[in-house]
Amino acid sequence: MESIDHAILLGAVVMTLGILLGVFSARFGVPFLLVFLGVGMLSGVDGPGGIRFANTWLSFLVGNIALAVILLDGGLRTRFATFRVALRPSLSLATVGVAITAGLVGLFASWMLGIDWKLGLLLGAIVGSTDAAAVFSLLNGSGIRLKERVASVLEIESGINDPMAIFLTLTLIEWITAPHGMTPAALAWRLVVQFGVGGVLGAALGYCLANVMERVHVAEGLQAILVCAGGCMVFAIVQSLHGSGFLAVYLTGMIVGNRERAVTDDTMRAMDGLAWLAQSVMFLLLGLLVTPSQLWDIALPAGAVALFLMFVARPLAVGVALLPFRFSRREKAFVAWMGLRGAVPIVLSLFPLLKGMEDSGLLFRMAFAVVLASLLCQGTTVALAARLARVLRPGYAEPLSRERLQGTREPALELMQFLVAANAPVENLRADQLELPPRCRLMTVVREGALVPLDQVILRAGDAASVLAPGGSVPLLSRLFLTAARPPAWDQVSHDFLLSGDALLRDVAALYGTRVLTPAEHALTLEHAMLAVFPSPPVEGDAVEIAGLRLTVTRMEGPKIVQVGLLLPRGPATADAVKDRMWRLRRRAP
Repeated sequence: MESIDHAILLGAVVMTLGILLGVFSARFGVPFLLVFLGVGMLSGVDGPGGIRFANTWLSFLVGNIALAVILLDGGLRTRFATFRVALRPSLSLATVGVAITAGLVGLFASWMLGIDWKLGLLLGAIVGSTDAAAVFSLLNGSGIRLKERVASVLEIESGINDPMAIFLTLTLIEWITAPHGMTPAALAWRLVVQFGVGGVLGAALGYCLANVMERVHVAEGLQAILVCAGGCMVFAIVQSLHGSGFLAVYLTGMIVGNRERAVTDDTMRAMDGLAWLAQSVMFLLLGLLVTPSQLWDIALPAGAVALFLMFVARPLAVGVALLPFRFSRREKAFVAWMGLRGAVPIVLSLFPLLKGMEDSGLLFRMAFAVVLASLLCQGTTVALAARLARVLRPGYAEPLSRERLQGTREPALELMQFLVAANAPVENLRADQLELPPRCRLMTVVREGALVPLDQVILRAGDAASVLAPGGSVPLLSRLFLTAARPPAWDQVSHDFLLSGDALLRDVAALYGTRVLTPAEHALTLEHAMLAVFPSPPVEGDAVEIAGLRLTVTRMEGPKIVQVGLLLPRGPATADAVKDRMWRLRRRAP
């Protein structure tokens, strides 16, 4: 009994220490996951904790369960709309990108370590895929807002690239241990089973779980546990049929999360806690499993492999995989830098250990060192890389609270509460004078703890205003209620005024354009003209130039551009030409 008490106390102390150190280190940009990994290593046999832990099977079990929960949580937060702009490039990265990365790293590692090229390729396959836990954690916890296309590609790629890495890893293990049993047909069939069974069963079982969640009403805490249990059940069923349980559980989460009444906001908050618990336990155990003193023996070659992966293999793989999709150089560079390695490579490196392969210990230590280097170099520079690559969306303050209303059509309506800021654009305006975005309505105003009638209220700083609005209107509402009005720098604004996407291009170009429209452009609306120019489906924040007009997508509803920002010409010559054209038009007016 005493040993059990000590084990519980030790586990609680280690977990608490990891969370507290993570909160402190987050101020310096150090990822939480790296802190938990470090705490696990310090608690192990070479650290002050002195815990002797060498249970590979338990680490493998916990790692698989934790990854299933993390991918389920990521799927629950993925909207179907993101597939409009991200599915094809993500699929290319998850297949072609992983294969190229594994091949390049494998050949380099075999040369650097002086090992058989098959063993080098196995190491390349182990570290070839990005890690969902690391990507989801850093994107959600870094406080940055990425452009929708870039964020969606990173999230979906990390959620669906595990089947390719597992296929390559298991195939190479079998090739090394039993080289005569491999045929091209067997390889092709294994790849089809990994993706096919995982995709089909993941979608089918996800549909069943979504129906169950819509019909079973329990407390939010139990609902989150029910979702987790269902996701783990899907993972186990698909894995037992030799499909990719990781792909299946991600698709299951996505189908459940996109069903209107399957999960509530409270359930999502509970799932967030469960996902963090899964990540924390997994990284602590993996940190305990490694012997830090043995990492020094391979520090130099492991560092070289990690640098080759980050600066050569991953960028080349991203460049080839995204070549058909016309991403900008900056976007490709950021996607390449966000190829974070985390728990997945470490879990995959346990396969050779469980098989008892020769040099399996070397593969495990190399994978662990590469993960450490990736989290330390890439994980701590996410915000800096996003700023340098210019893939950030304009920031905005979040409302005090927001609740999604059930039963509303997409985009779903939410009830949001804003605390009116001093000098905000809405301050000192009557309620009936507010120019809110479409489908937005002011519901209540609370002042000094009392409701104020809307027919006579003049908004003041400190008022709590409740607004019923679509979720996508938060940035615009935030600028109205929470941002102090100040004139922006003339050369830094994205637009001078807003136009409807249905406005005719010829009418706008007649006033502000600097070239004559082509016959094909003459009959187009702003929306159709912009869609014809964009190389891929646009997202909010994307800009394009047509006839000298700088046009920015400011609001979308699904694939439709409903609002466009127009930036007036800035050069002296073009500005004078626009003024002269407006003067001539005024003189012609009756």
